[in-house]
Amino acid sequence: MNKEKILEKKERVQMSNEKILESTQILNSGLFFEKSKTLIIGDLQLGYEENLNQQGVMIPRVNLKQIMKKLEEIFSKIGKIEKVIINGDLKHEFGRVSEQEWNEVLDVLRYLKQWSKEVIVVKGNHDVFFAPIGKWENMKVQENYFLENEKILILHGHKIPDKNKEFAQAKILIIGHEHPAVTLREGSTVHKYKCFLKGKWTTKTIVVMPSFSELSGGHDILKQETLSPFLENGLSEFQVWVVEDQTYYFGKIKDLMEK
Repeated sequence: MNKEKILEKKERVQMSNEKILESTQILNSGLFFEKSKTLIIGDLQLGYEENLNQQGVMIPRVNLKQIMKKLEEIFSKIGKIEKVIINGDLKHEFGRVSEQEWNEVLDVLRYLKQWSKEVIVVKGNHDVFFAPIGKWENMKVQENYFLENEKILILHGHKIPDKNKEFAQAKILIIGHEHPAVTLREGSTVHKYKCFLKGKWTTKTIVVMPSFSELSGGHDILKQETLSPFLENGLSEFQVWVVEDQTYYFGKIKDLMEK
């Protein structure tokens, strides 16, 4: 897609009232449910820099600072709310809890508790050893979370639940894990943008959220194989909301694929 088409698309998007779900707002990389006053974020990947440092990659520890800035911007718009649901991969390290993870996870949880009556952590594939931190802050940690009134199930998305009553009842699934992004060409310049996706999984509507971490540039769904088992089929029909200076609706994935 060339620069002129992208700009033309953005102009149409700015006039569009297309919403990803009824009574919701996309706020940066978060999803806010207006009626229940519930904010969903995911894939914060706290502690990622320490993991890279141990591998000999020297980068400054900026992820927490960037995440806190994004949270401050969100809460300045919505104020105090009922619930924050962290949809998996709050921390990065698989096999242990690093010192950086312990400190930064506690910082984020304590900040969120200032703005929300309840903070719930849905376990992701990176959260294997999260229990010690969760107990320290008396947090709810669970495999998924069901918004019963809306029939919405929030789960990380790295595996499909087996014999789960709430999963069977849900009409809408909200997952993370994929870190979706799209790469668009503007003249000779190529930009990668984080994005939300919305499509169908069997008879259910599914929404895929981008990572809240700024260290993750995202997984290019136009070029790379998908990570989540929920996205193995029918991806070209999914709709795309690009997250940039504001949110832009870009139609279906098949419309963005270069001919």
